[in-house]
Amino acid sequence: MAFTWNSEHREFAEMNIWAILATGRKDGSPQQSMIGYTIDDQGRFIISVKHDRAKWNNALRQPKVSLSVSSGRDNLIIYGSAEAITEDPLRAELTADVVAKLRSVDRPDPKTLIEFLDEQKRTVLRITPDKTVFHS
Repeated sequence: MAFTWNSEHREFAEMNIWAILATGRKDGSPQQSMIGYTIDDQGRFIISVKHDRAKWNNALRQPKVSLSVSSGRDNLIIYGSAEAITEDPLRAELTADVVAKLRSVDRPDPKTLIEFLDEQKRTVLRITPDKTVFHS
């Protein structure tokens, strides 16, 4: 059965920009990272990450991940699958969306980001939700 967003859950996720991404280490133990994100038109979380970081390697090895989005005592848990986006122009397009949301600026021209992304070893994880759970 395909995932369908609960409208209240999606609204809560879109009102926020920070989450904790949980991935699985080689030994099976959890690894958590604070990340900034945006959500695309299809309801997938877009995260810009460096490709030499544990969260990147963990997600490639085991794509099942979770995100925790909190505001006060309210918390939304998202379970999903991570996908690596390494090729331009999609990598730059998605990163431009993340930059605009996290910095509250106009969306930069993706073409101007490519050299910077290469220098910074940045790429994108796109997480497709399978399930959400809300706690209040």
